[in-house]
Amino acid sequence: MIAVPKPLKYRRVLLKLSGEALMGADTYGVNRAATERMAQELKSAVESNVQLAVVVGGGNIFRGVAPAADGMDRASADYIGMLATVMNALALQDALERAGVGVRVQSAIKIDQVVESYVRRRAIRHLDEGRVVIFAAGTGNPFFTTDTAATLRAAEIGAEIVLKATKVDGVYDRDPLRHADAKRFDVISYNQALADRVGVMDATAIALCRDQKLPVRVFNMSKAGSLLRILQGEPEGTLMTG
Repeated sequence: MIAVPKPLKYRRVLLKLSGEALMGADTYGVNRAATERMAQELKSAVESNVQLAVVVGGGNIFRGVAPAADGMDRASADYIGMLATVMNALALQDALERAGVGVRVQSAIKIDQVVESYVRRRAIRHLDEGRVVIFAAGTGNPFFTTDTAATLRAAEIGAEIVLKATKVDGVYDRDPLRHADAKRFDVISYNQALADRVGVMDATAIALCRDQKLPVRVFNMSKAGSLLRILQGEPEGTLMTG
């Protein structure tokens, strides 16, 4: 008997990955095995015919230069972080291409010899043609996080939801890694997340999602198949909504 694929709940999504997702068990940098595993998870999503955009952080690389950045001008440090996200985007692009997935990297700062510059209409065309689009360099401005960049890009491309991949399986009332009795929310409102300072996203990003009525699902990407299950409408992790 031929298995019938489950219908998708979403047509276009934006996935926010931390730089640490590419780090694996290493203390910093890009771990090839972890990056290839991530590429396979994204490939399964693309093969389900979802339009997938990705924003990746730079913490895994910036962590290696953080001691040198101590006391540095904040704007300069943020530009270093932006360049770190470009390196991560290129690593993920390479892993996806070796997995047979079409992909383009677009940067918010001009590095035309390396990646495309961010152009909204071009990004949407790539998505319509079945390519994964990786947005790098944050918003292109210092003082803004990659979470804010993710929500901004999601709103610009008309994504139906932001998928925030973390190390834990949702939003908790307190740190589950420190408190065994921490309780997980199945659903949390934007206002409660802001009031309780849950820490899963910065306040600017949450407020932007609230204003744009853009839901966020927080989940554990290390669980195999979790991304595809979300796309199929299964209640993975925590939904942040109005």
